Amino acid sequence: MKAEYINPFLESARIVIEQMIAVRPTTGQLGVREVKFAEKYLWIEIGLTGQMNGVIMFELHEEVALKLVSAMMGGFVLNEMDDMGRSAISELGNMISGNASTMLFNQGVRVDITPPKVIQWADMTDGPRKALTIPLIMDGIGAMDIQVLVA
Repeated sequence: MKAEYINPFLESARIVIEQMIAVRPTTGQLGVREVKFAEKYLWIEIGLTGQMNGVIMFELHEEVALKLVSAMMGGFVLNEMDDMGRSAISELGNMISGNASTMLFNQGVRVDITPPKVIQWADMTDGPRKALTIPLIMDGIGAMDIQVLVA
């Protein structure tokens, strides 16, 4: 795994989140860690094909996801992750990944993305995997881990 794979996704996430909810995220420590699927978390999974093959995942605690979606919806408070919330959080992942794929293209790396899939811990069938991970911290909302699993 190369650290430069995560940079376009990190920069794109900063830009998209700031535009969507007017919060400038900060970053935590970059590292390689085992992705463990836990209760009360959800993941936005987007496949990568082309010159990069693998998966980008955005991991959020359900509480963080609800706050993020509520902010995206102009302050309309969601108390549970319903179809509207899953659609909104899925679109956030799509916008971040689409923007990142454009950045990669501008760097000479051709990559296509698959439609986002929102996964909750109960839906997980895969075992733990290692990923290049960096937390994105949103003041007043919480953290979202960006995880890159690229071959």
